[in-house]
Amino acid sequence: MDTSKVDEKVFLFVYEKESPQRLDKYLVEQLPEYSRARLQSLIDAGLVQVSGQPAGKSGQMLEKGLEITVHIPPSAPAGVHPESIPIDVIFENQDLLVINKPAGMVVHPAAGHPSGTLVNAVLGYDPDLEGVAGEERPGVVHRLDKGTSGLIVMAKNDFALHWLQEQFQSRQAEKTYLALVDGRPPTPVGRVEAAIGRDPGHRKQMAIRPTGRGREAVSEYKTIENFPNHSLLEIHPLTGRTHQIRLHCEFLGCPVVGDTVYGHKKSTIQMDRYFLHALRLRIRLPAAETPQLFEASLPADLEAVLAGLRSKI
Repeated sequence: MDTSKVDEKVFLFVYEKESPQRLDKYLVEQLPEYSRARLQSLIDAGLVQVSGQPAGKSGQMLEKGLEITVHIPPSAPAGVHPESIPIDVIFENQDLLVINKPAGMVVHPAAGHPSGTLVNAVLGYDPDLEGVAGEERPGVVHRLDKGTSGLIVMAKNDFALHWLQEQFQSRQAEKTYLALVDGRPPTPVGRVEAAIGRDPGHRKQMAIRPTGRGREAVSEYKTIENFPNHSLLEIHPLTGRTHQIRLHCEFLGCPVVGDTVYGHKKSTIQMDRYFLHALRLRIRLPAAETPQLFEASLPADLEAVLAGLRSKI
């Protein structure tokens, strides 16, 4: 692991207690200057190693003699500045925004993406969001990968933020994606249960991991349309792991078209992105009793890909 970054802090501990203890609880004891949430985010990001391997989960149990290394990267610049970037608002009320995010836009500032993100754009649209969920990620309820287009929710206040996050964490929020994949899945309809964790060989990538080495990840899918060499799938992720749909499609033997990280190194169809779109989202608005359904049509570039495939049948 690269520890050469300026201002990066590295802590090394050897667990000496006789009884097992959760990793996150132990780190809170050893590093009281950092919040539990901050330490859990470091674990999720693969920045905490146990005996040389990225920790699988915050609840990993520690045994005597294990070596724990914690890498804390430099802090991001304080504050996120509003930017005048157009956004496609599908729905808005006093509590939240439902946005149709374009492919190519990062959700929040991070290393390598200090500006031009969805958060910057939303602050330009509604400056009152500043301070919700912390100054670096105001209003962020959940995330979409940079290359994924479609529906994403931003909270306008702390009550809405916690209301919505609880729905995603308890799996009450229903998410539907469209993915064009290479080949066909083993069955037209199916369910994937394959744990996901940080790739031991590539810190910035995720991977399917053995039980106990990754976090539970579950997706359901059904085939919408077949083509000679491709399939259009509707996918319902029941958990929200990083890169989950892309990894589960690869696990099925039918990677997402254009995904050169987890799929073919050269796309089988000429595209500027991979074919993955957050099509529908069903959530309960704050204080509402029944869920509400939102939908974002396929963007023009993905519709053009499907039109090209259909024209050849």
